[in-house]
Amino acid sequence: MRRLFQATFVLLCLACLAPPALAFPYDSATKAQINVKVGAVLKSFYAKVPGSQDVVSRAAGVLVFPPAGFMVGGKHGGGALLIGDKYVDYYQTDRMVYAVRPGAANHSVVIAFMTPEALQRFQASADWDVGADPSVAIVPPGTGKVEVSQSPIQLFVFNDQGVLGPVTLAGAKVSKVG
Repeated sequence: MRRLFQATFVLLCLACLAPPALAFPYDSATKAQINVKVGAVLKSFYAKVPGSQDVVSRAAGVLVFPPAGFMVGGKHGGGALLIGDKYVDYYQTDRMVYAVRPGAANHSVVIAFMTPEALQRFQASADWDVGADPSVAIVPPGTGKVEVSQSPIQLFVFNDQGVLGPVTLAGAKVSKVG
């Protein structure tokens, strides 16, 4: 009986420690759910963040993470990369935003790749380390209109109140899923 308990314990430990970072492919239903959520996030983004539609229209590509409400393959936050109006690829992250001010639950993340080079670098990476990429500019909260900046990558964290802050991206990685 003791050996059975020990074997069960070891198997449970291995299952918990198994590489949750492996990207499990999204099925068509999951992709459809993400598409609906991403569309809603962009609509809200345009309504809540003045100037955001201009930023997105000028971007080479936009990565959108709706509020994380489900898990796939041990990762939170299913999102999609759009180039123009086309959904190109799907991504997941487990630590996109830390240190957002208290009470800022249900935040969304929009990452605008302002140059084709920045977009290509992102697409070529296996696990993009957002916090370690020096070309990422976190758009700070404010009441004014968001302007297109010189930064190759602009990151917005927002909710119903608009752009949030402070934000830190330490340890945040983004992984592509099928």
